[in-house]
Amino acid sequence: MKKINSCIYLLLLIAGMACNNNLDEITYSQVKEDAYKYTDPYKAMGIVYANMRGLFGHTTYSIAQEASTDELVMPANASGWDDGGIYKRMHLHTWNSENPQMSNMWNSMYVGVSNANRVIEQLDTGKIQMPAGLDKKNFVAEMRVARAFFYWLLLDNFGDVPLVTKPLHGTASQNDYPGKTARKDVYQFVVNEILAAIPDLSEDINQNTYGRFNKWAAKALLANVYLNAAVYTGTPQWEACLAQCNDIAGKYTLEPVYRDIFKTNNERSTEIIFAVPFDENVAGGFLYEMFSWHGAFKAKSNMQATPWGSGSAMAISQFIDTYDAADQRLPDTWLMGPQTGMDGKPLLGSYDRAGKQLVLTKDLPDGLYTGESEGYRMNKFEVKVGAKPDLSNDFPFFRYAQVLLMKAECLLRTGHSDDAALLVTQVRTRDFKTDPAKATVTGADLLKNSVYHYGYVQNYKITDPGDATAVQYGRFLDELGWEFVWESYRRRDMIRFGIYTKKSWLSHKPNGDERRIFPIPQQAVNANPKLNN
Repeated sequence: MKKINSCIYLLLLIAGMACNNNLDEITYSQVKEDAYKYTDPYKAMGIVYANMRGLFGHTTYSIAQEASTDELVMPANASGWDDGGIYKRMHLHTWNSENPQMSNMWNSMYVGVSNANRVIEQLDTGKIQMPAGLDKKNFVAEMRVARAFFYWLLLDNFGDVPLVTKPLHGTASQNDYPGKTARKDVYQFVVNEILAAIPDLSEDINQNTYGRFNKWAAKALLANVYLNAAVYTGTPQWEACLAQCNDIAGKYTLEPVYRDIFKTNNERSTEIIFAVPFDENVAGGFLYEMFSWHGAFKAKSNMQATPWGSGSAMAISQFIDTYDAADQRLPDTWLMGPQTGMDGKPLLGSYDRAGKQLVLTKDLPDGLYTGESEGYRMNKFEVKVGAKPDLSNDFPFFRYAQVLLMKAECLLRTGHSDDAALLVTQVRTRDFKTDPAKATVTGADLLKNSVYHYGYVQNYKITDPGDATAVQYGRFLDELGWEFVWESYRRRDMIRFGIYTKKSWLSHKPNGDERRIFPIPQQAVNANPKLNN
């Protein structure tokens, strides 16, 4: 009979969840694992991919990558949204190891690692049996890349982390718990795993490989790892990143219309390389509208759900000021101005604008407390008519525009600014149809400082500019912001460009370079004291 100790099970998942002191064995199944024959490798792998849905929400990975940056903020308002300060601490860079964002990220990532380890072992030992015509090595390769994906997120967010590559069975003492592995070594593990797996991955681009790591998705992952190598190891890998981008070139195409990438049931997009699939009924967890939209916006799409209070996640006004007015990405990404329902009637406030039409305004008094209609809200991901709280929009973790702009950045940083500008122009072209000339940028443009007006804001005005040092390749960093806001890139980009812990924006002032990584959650440290080292 399959038995496992409940507390040790949680610890060895390294999921960071506190457990009780009950060490009695708990029976989880009346079926002996050795006697059960897994005949469908696709179903066995499913849990690894399904776990990626835990990365999205208002207190986990996706919003931590945005609300700690110069793009988004989650202030309190009359409807609430203080929650003990867990959101404002992300903006102020005053988070600690007990912020729920830390434990939620850690849990999702390490449970993903643990599931991948288990499936790899079951494939290797034959517990998952291959139907005729399928080759075990292809599935092992896919799971190695999925595990590398989770480890990339871990090293990127937490730095030195435990590196565990085998399921840990049975009981264990604290001496057996894994300690931390140096960030550069985890990076090298991730690179080696992806490189070893790529030859055995499918090159197919179809519905069977959608939401899975085929060869091109693995190369997009590897390119992202190389892109940030200087942050992880101190040694840039621009040429290695460029080579991976070149391999992907031509396999996908840019969508002619930007918003089509983010529509409901967007799995047919020609631009998406790797997506995390969601479905309102059977695969929930994607609900950006619920924590960005005002509750009155339910009438904009006759939603079956009511967004929470007056919403919170919104644009930082200094970021909005960087857009060109002719850039279609501005209205395609943000709800702005007077708000009406599907019937054309004005949507009314319930708090400080009770009974008055909600008119979303750009400027914020600060990043701590706003009125119910202040701040532009999420418009990037379609909220279909009749939407439930969980949307059926798949999240495009890697897409072709990012590959083109990674290639452009590598060219820019290696002295080929004019070639980089051609790629940036290619991406911009779809967004300036009313003024096509503005789509074109030059190499000289990309070498300029950012157009972002950094500085500390009080009562709607910048009162302290803070560090005014020019941002190297800042104009290119601006391009990344306009293209990828809401897609969980910004924290990584700002760190790579050297400004995440240097610049001031809204209510944020620099709070130390150690803020370039998040602390290991306290629950995980309590469970495994080796994580204190």
